[in-house]
Amino acid sequence: MFTAPSYAIFTDLATGWVCAPGRRTITAMIAVADPAGRRAHDAYHRFVRDGAWSMHRLWQALTGHLVARFAPTGVVELACDDTLLHHQGRNVEGAGTFRDAVRSTLGRVVYARGLNLVVITLTVHPPWGGCPIAVPVNARVHRKHDATTTIDHARQMLTEIAGWLPDRNLHLSADGAYATLARDLPAGVQLTCRMRRDAALYEAPPPRTGKRGRPRTKGDRLPTPTHLSTTVPARSWTSVQVHVRATTVTKLVHVVDVLWYRVNKTSLVRLVIVRDPDGNQPDDYFFTTDLTATPAEVISRYADRWAIEICFRDVKQDLGAHNPQSWKRQGPERAAALSLWLHAATWCWYLDTHPHGQTWTPRPWYRTKTTPSFLDALAALRRTLWSQRITAMSRSGNDDRKTTEAPLDTLAHAA
Repeated sequence: MFTAPSYAIFTDLATGWVCAPGRRTITAMIAVADPAGRRAHDAYHRFVRDGAWSMHRLWQALTGHLVARFAPTGVVELACDDTLLHHQGRNVEGAGTFRDAVRSTLGRVVYARGLNLVVITLTVHPPWGGCPIAVPVNARVHRKHDATTTIDHARQMLTEIAGWLPDRNLHLSADGAYATLARDLPAGVQLTCRMRRDAALYEAPPPRTGKRGRPRTKGDRLPTPTHLSTTVPARSWTSVQVHVRATTVTKLVHVVDVLWYRVNKTSLVRLVIVRDPDGNQPDDYFFTTDLTATPAEVISRYADRWAIEICFRDVKQDLGAHNPQSWKRQGPERAAALSLWLHAATWCWYLDTHPHGQTWTPRPWYRTKTTPSFLDALAALRRTLWSQRITAMSRSGNDDRKTTEAPLDTLAHAA
């Protein structure tokens, strides 16, 4: 996936990205990874913008390793969502004005300029327990007024991942905006999603009568999910124990297989109505294309989807995904994808080298911390990389002043 010169630049750039303090601009990465100026600074900019390497194959290699390591058997659990990386300026390739989901509310929609990324992640359950981790395995930029919608991007990426894992079954969890993926899923892929409260539902089409004319494609009309949940008798609700982000909760559920004609005209989906036994929360409505899934599996899969939101926060805040100042041609999309790729690679390294976590320094004001965050994994990786660099400087015969010069210079500009 790289030429020899491109691979050398990639390793330097990845190291600089992880170790750079402050904003992750390309020049800041160069200052950390190549302080002696072994190669021209514009070589790093050209690598991101026009370099002879393949992000597609980079995703493929990482996905194969992640699945073999963390999901060697069973169904491969995936999640999908889109996010906005803020970029100002009219000349940023691929950028546009999109709804900012973080700052928008029910009563006020906020728009911002940036890259709209559609991302698919692998759900990993860490050995130390706690909430699952979402590690990116594919990403694409959705451009404004592009004929390819976010749904199409997600479907194309699912097809790619299914091709990389030909012998595995995949299960994707997504929010309600991706419900129409159920219309044309790749072979071996199932979907769990939130259902609209006003969805038009039908019974399965009746059997053919043998009479002349076009056979019926849908059965009798059913109530909407909201109306259906109010008419279900009390004896039809079932109590189940559900694992929701490392916590076991009790829910009341009602399951019915329906035809959501607008989403999929030919196949039934399983509607799961979820009710809080205490009545503190409104009813939730989920559906899955997997007609063998239990209600507990459907609820847990959708709850685990929240990990992708944590992934987006970590990539933006801790890896500075919107910081690299690469504006032309492939630069913006590649830089955004590399930040997501580094997030997955960092977690992969941390889970292998620190399977029990506990790499942070205990603080007397925070005694309840039991599981590591992405920032803890990033800090552990930084310590390892700096230790290797300092050791290499010492073995080269440099004096103590030169050995400590690089890390001290980096820390001096940490603010």
